[in-house]
Amino acid sequence: MTEHILKLNDRYFDAVANGIKTFEIRKNDRDYKVGDTLVLKKVDDDGKFLTYADHNLGMNLNYEIKVAITYILTHDEFDGISEEYVALGIRRVGE
Repeated sequence: MTEHILKLNDRYFDAVANGIKTFEIRKNDRDYKVGDTLVLKKVDDDGKFLTYADHNLGMNLNYEIKVAITYILTHDEFDGISEEYVALGIRRVGE
């Protein structure tokens, strides 16, 4: 199993953190496999990594989430997905 470290925009990151978003759409450039781990790192709209000092909220200090790939949907299975992308089913791990 492979661990992939990826940036994730803060609005999507929060949806994954809250359990609302259970999928990722990604460019198929990393040979993703079911069982691989994604380490999602929270970034702003400019792609800058966020830290506690950026938000100063005092509550959520977690700017990294680990998820496992549970399912992969490709263009070969559903032509609504571009050949260059995959839809990844994900679930949080390590909690």
